[in-house]
Amino acid sequence: MSHLLGDFDPAARWAAPDADPLIGDDLRALLAQAFAIGEAELGAGSPAAVALEVGPSALDPAARAALVAAVGGAAEQVDEQEAARAAHANGMSYLDLIRRSAAPPAAPDAVVAPADHDEVGAVLRACAAHGVAVVPFGGGTSVVGGVAPRRGAFDAVIALDLRRLGSLVSVDDVSWTATLQAGVTGPRAEALLAEHGFTLGHVPQSFERATIGGYAATRSSGQLSTGWGRFDALVEHVRVATPSGDLDLGRAPGSAAGPDLKQLILGSEGAFGVVTEVTVRVRPIPEVRRHEGWRVADLAAGVAVLRTLAQRGPKPDLARLSDEAETALGVATGGGPADEAGGCLLLVGWEGYADDVARRAEAATVILRAAGADPLGAEAAASWEHGRFRAPRLRDELLGAGLLIETLETATSWRDLVALHDHVGDVLRAALDGATPVVACHVSHLYAAGASLYFTVLARRDGDDPVGQWSRAKAAVMDALAAAGATLTHHHAVGADHAPWLAAEDGELGVEILRAVKARLDPAGVLNPGKLLPPTT
Repeated sequence: MSHLLGDFDPAARWAAPDADPLIGDDLRALLAQAFAIGEAELGAGSPAAVALEVGPSALDPAARAALVAAVGGAAEQVDEQEAARAAHANGMSYLDLIRRSAAPPAAPDAVVAPADHDEVGAVLRACAAHGVAVVPFGGGTSVVGGVAPRRGAFDAVIALDLRRLGSLVSVDDVSWTATLQAGVTGPRAEALLAEHGFTLGHVPQSFERATIGGYAATRSSGQLSTGWGRFDALVEHVRVATPSGDLDLGRAPGSAAGPDLKQLILGSEGAFGVVTEVTVRVRPIPEVRRHEGWRVADLAAGVAVLRTLAQRGPKPDLARLSDEAETALGVATGGGPADEAGGCLLLVGWEGYADDVARRAEAATVILRAAGADPLGAEAAASWEHGRFRAPRLRDELLGAGLLIETLETATSWRDLVALHDHVGDVLRAALDGATPVVACHVSHLYAAGASLYFTVLARRDGDDPVGQWSRAKAAVMDALAAAGATLTHHHAVGADHAPWLAAEDGELGVEILRAVKARLDPAGVLNPGKLLPPTT
């Protein structure tokens, strides 16, 4: 149930999903039974593949000249071609993709690609001077409208693409830290660090495309966050360019020098400044990686055992509990183990030095067996991990079959977790009544006080008003989360979609504090309009 990673190959471990057909016999049967979807509908094209019509750029000549100067005179790095602009017109949420055919989004007027921190700062100053909105763009994986090229009060908007900031700056093999530029993708970070014997080990589902800067800007969580920590907990130092100047935040592993301004930047989603460089804690490449599956009787039993592991220990690095619906969906989609016994799939995993992994795994096994969990072995975890990175491609195929398929997430206390799971499911089913909704969920990202809930929703898509259909359902859930005292998002961030509910979480005074910070760092208001902060009207 374990294997050694002495010959660590990040490219092989994080290979792209294979090209096998994703809608197999089990899933076809489920689609026919739950949504009356037949063979003819399964071959339809996905809205994600719709080509956008991009109109002329609204960037005026003076602004363009200033941007070219900001990137060192490299005119090709201020790209107004239709293909580049269309590729930066939206993120990866259901609404982002469905709008490509239902209500095509406006594309940015140019894609600007600075080469380094200084050029990022110069671009921001040029945009502030010429009244051009700026949307920072890493991997484009936002699912909350975080990279939508909104103009706000301005006539033009650019996508600030950070792909050229793609280097490993330094590795401190004594302190176990590494400094990476913001445009480094997850797989690239692992490959660069592996050359020095280290790993970051931060693996969200967006791993293949998401970037270091995006992780920081959204407070990302990965599959090992229960043991290794969320990304914001891994950050030692962050460098930020703003229209008002530079910020270099974080000097030591801990500090009492006033409020932690580094944490103010982490999660700010490009509304306060643009993260250009991050120093993070890294670890030696694990000697052993042990992931395994267990079956528990139901969600409540699984939550109880996870709480024990989180509070008493030993806390696993990976922890994930699928409810009954997600467990069944995992089997149907090839992302879970086939099992006739029912119940819920619980995954746990440990990575690190061999003796430490053995100690923690053996102690956890005692707790799991005492709770009545049945072992499913390493194959169950391997099946889930393989299916996890196929999920975005499967979603595109299901969109083509006429489905609404989207996710949302939250976090709450252990005391309220099961009740909130049930309540959100009820709210979604009521909001999507008539569309035969299927609501699945998993518990992950454990803390001593609670954990996150991650919901997946499938329903028959309303062909006349697909945007309104999901927008109303999502609003109903957000109202329910606010009323329940749960967070509006655990790791998807705020973006444009969640911004109207931020005051419910931070309070009106808290929002005013954030507005004051933005006014100081971005006086012209050009940074990512419409994101993070609630609308003023």
